[in-house]
Amino acid sequence: MHARLILMTVMSAAAIAATAPVHAQDKGSVEPKALPPLVRPDDPETPAKELFARRLLPSAQPTKVLGTYNRGCIAGAERMPINGEGWQVMRLSRNRNFGHPNMIALLKRLAVRAHKDAGWPGILVGDISQPRGGPALSGHASHQIGLDADIWLTPMPEHRLSRNEREEMSAVMMVRQDRLDVDPRVFTKGHVAVIRAAAKEPSVQRIFVNAAIKKALCRDAKGDRSWLTKVRPWWGHDYHFHIRMVCPPGNPDCHGQTDQEGGDGCGDLDYWFSDAVLHPPPPKEPPKPPQPITMAQLPPSCRAVLHAPDAKN
Repeated sequence: MHARLILMTVMSAAAIAATAPVHAQDKGSVEPKALPPLVRPDDPETPAKELFARRLLPSAQPTKVLGTYNRGCIAGAERMPINGEGWQVMRLSRNRNFGHPNMIALLKRLAVRAHKDAGWPGILVGDISQPRGGPALSGHASHQIGLDADIWLTPMPEHRLSRNEREEMSAVMMVRQDRLDVDPRVFTKGHVAVIRAAAKEPSVQRIFVNAAIKKALCRDAKGDRSWLTKVRPWWGHDYHFHIRMVCPPGNPDCHGQTDQEGGDGCGDLDYWFSDAVLHPPPPKEPPKPPQPITMAQLPPSCRAVLHAPDAKN
């Protein structure tokens, strides 16, 4: 399938986070300030992101995924522990280390594989979802139902990171300055092994990377290459890769994506390295910011999730 058709397919199936790399690099705060109370929280025009950002704990409900990756929420989410055997969570001030239990279990398995297959001390976990999912104040269009997670392409250091390091440390840029390939000084066989391990998980639907990283994976993959089908290029993934899981069984109100078609995608990369993509002309007029999502645009059940009691901390 031609790269343009792949792009259209992905966009129409479910709009994912078209975030610029800076969002993964945004620094946090060691002492984040609490958000002020909303003046009119019940106003239908109040952006849903303002409401979900003020819920600091998951809902005390059975786990359930509602809606789509970019318009939905999650009841009864599980917290990813900030430290574990082979992982550390970054940017704690964002409070986005919550997800479906299947995602939390997957990340823990991936931490083991990263150590075993790549020789990494472990993985650095970026954003998963907010405690009740939903739209976030910054950074992502997706990550709303606990089935998306960002993994830094920087191996976990040997030492336990301080709170300040977790907020201030930057991920390593994997893409060469000309944007045509990876930087061989930092992108290694270990990166291939970690992404392959994630892609070979049966419950993983997609993995999004920068096009230069996809190019490197196509070049360096040995033996079974079927896992490459799940790995697709997308903007803003120079420093991390994005895991997306399928809807869990028993969640009829979760609406995911169809399986990726078109082979391994290795012959469809020309579009991403075209001058129009790498050096787009500036827009004649500044683009208008998108209108924020309101509660009316989310599944009706998300209102119950939003107002449910807090789960025990």
